[in-house]
Amino acid sequence: MNIQPSSNFRKMAVNAIFAIISFIFVYLILLISGVALTALCIYGGVALIIAVPKFITIVIGIGLASLGIMIFIFLIKFLFKEHEIDKSHLKEVYREEYPELFNFIEEIALEAKTRFPKKIYLSRDVNAAVFYNSSFWSMFFPIRKNLQIGLGLINTVTEQELKAIIAHEFGHFSQRSMSVGSYVYNVNEVIFNMLYDNDSFDQNIQAWANISGYFSIFVIIAVKIIQGIQWILKKMYGLVNIRYMALSREMEFHADQVAANVAGSKPLIDSLLRLELSQLAYSSTLNFYENKSENNIISKNIYKNQLFTLRLLAKENKIPLKDGLPLVSVVDINKRNRSKIKIEDQWASHPSTEERVNALSELNIVKNENKENLAVTLLPDKEKLEEELTKLVFYYSAFRKETVAIENDAFEKEFAEDIINNKFAEEYNGYYDNKNPIPFDPDSIMISGQTKTLENLFSKENVNMVYNYIALESDKNTLNAISRKEIKVKTFEYDGNKYKMKQADAIITKIDRELENSKKQIAENDINIYRFFYNQALKKGCDNQLKNKYLSFFSQDNICDKRIGIYNKFVDLANQLSMATQQNQVRSIFIEIAHSGVELKSEIKTIIENPLLEKEITKAMKDNLNEYLSKEWSYSANDTLNNEYLNTLFNAVNYFRFMTSREYFLLKQDLLNYQISLL
Repeated sequence: MNIQPSSNFRKMAVNAIFAIISFIFVYLILLISGVALTALCIYGGVALIIAVPKFITIVIGIGLASLGIMIFIFLIKFLFKEHEIDKSHLKEVYREEYPELFNFIEEIALEAKTRFPKKIYLSRDVNAAVFYNSSFWSMFFPIRKNLQIGLGLINTVTEQELKAIIAHEFGHFSQRSMSVGSYVYNVNEVIFNMLYDNDSFDQNIQAWANISGYFSIFVIIAVKIIQGIQWILKKMYGLVNIRYMALSREMEFHADQVAANVAGSKPLIDSLLRLELSQLAYSSTLNFYENKSENNIISKNIYKNQLFTLRLLAKENKIPLKDGLPLVSVVDINKRNRSKIKIEDQWASHPSTEERVNALSELNIVKNENKENLAVTLLPDKEKLEEELTKLVFYYSAFRKETVAIENDAFEKEFAEDIINNKFAEEYNGYYDNKNPIPFDPDSIMISGQTKTLENLFSKENVNMVYNYIALESDKNTLNAISRKEIKVKTFEYDGNKYKMKQADAIITKIDRELENSKKQIAENDINIYRFFYNQALKKGCDNQLKNKYLSFFSQDNICDKRIGIYNKFVDLANQLSMATQQNQVRSIFIEIAHSGVELKSEIKTIIENPLLEKEITKAMKDNLNEYLSKEWSYSANDTLNNEYLNTLFNAVNYFRFMTSREYFLLKQDLLNYQISLL
């Protein structure tokens, strides 16, 4: 297999090499200047001590010499920095235990023409990666890489798909043309080290400054010079990093090409398209247990849970299964994405999934072998392994008592019930999933003349109208950010046409007209929906109940807006507090927090007393909210008391935000379920 890099890859590689050369040139100037300054400072310090051998001149001479030494150390400290990967969450596996897996990986390494990994690890997550402990010297001395494979990934792909995924990872190192990426990566790490990885260095120079007031003067001068060096390096970081990201995107396409040659285009396409759903299934399963942590409930086998969740999510989203796994399409991943704006993200390290799928489809490499069995069958005694890694998932969680592991059957029953209890009726066809009924006055609506059917009201066209409106709002926000130069681009595409940055305002004006027209159409459909269900209610003599439910919901809409305003105010106060440096500023913010707390406490009491939320408020929530309500908190000279106050307050604020959203959802669900009951 001899895969030639694309012309775009070569172009990005040349740009990256130019960035490396530019950095080396700038760094050498800085280093030579640093060496010269160090020599000058040491010479000056020694000369001062020899000329006037007194205690004060000795101290000043040492301080002057240390000024140069500190700058020199700053410029070379990256040489001794090793980037070590935390492996505490990984399980190393060996050939004796996993012969089938090792043979499988060995076959891929041979086909990809790369070395077998130094070590192989299993992780808990939905991922795969090649990693190694790196340092500046790893640019010059080859280092064998380790392979990490997530059990959450193995659990949701076929054997052929796993082959493609691992071949992709090996593809990053199997081609000589890819080595430039390693150099750019390491240069990036060098600059990052000097800009941001300075905790140890800062502690050492601060310790030196604390020895003597004279030394502190030279430390201040050294810090100012270092800040000047960092200003220059920040410019270089932008230059190198943006070219590294561009090259990184091309490296992904290149590694995909390697994978396609090893395992075929389709297996990698299928796994890429399913990846987001697999991750969602895993995180949704984790969220389920997070909500059970108060009762010390954990999973016995989270990977069985994940597979069930994956299939359930596929069913909910009408995604077909093949060999027990969802067959996700490009249409599925773009189902709700109606955005017309396209901006090249210069800082993205990976191309979009759709871009990678399109490139792989163009390659259209077909392999005769097609192992459709689940990849997890490569692991002996897989259930024992899954349970072992499940314990690792919950290892870092803090439980008050001994945990209780629930079986998969119990999980499936309760998780499925949660899905049912937290969705809207099928008849709405997703119309209300991301929108709420637009407020209107029910008494002003003419009920007669209703000709719409349920199918008309919640047709595909009307659902698309809602998501087009959402996309327009999102595009407007993006264009506003471009107009304010928060997103820095020279050009962008909108609706297939290319525009310059200064044309963003004209597009916003056009979008505003579309939004106004679209909102009128959606509002009109919402009123027709009310008419339809009101006529159904009239037949059953419960028209007033329907009208009152709408009025209650619209009232809650206003209450929700008010509560979100309170929440946002506390978020702003928290931000102010994090930036406050003077005690009088801190005290002033605490006073404002106490003042705003009066309204917050009133709303929290209303939430706690609401019978609708009785089953929603957990014991941990109730304990926190009651603790916040029970005391008259205020600023204290004691930091411990202040921290206790703030922890209690901001936990209460977050619970307040959650319960506000939850109450709104339950009222909306109650209204929509009531309408369906009228049919």
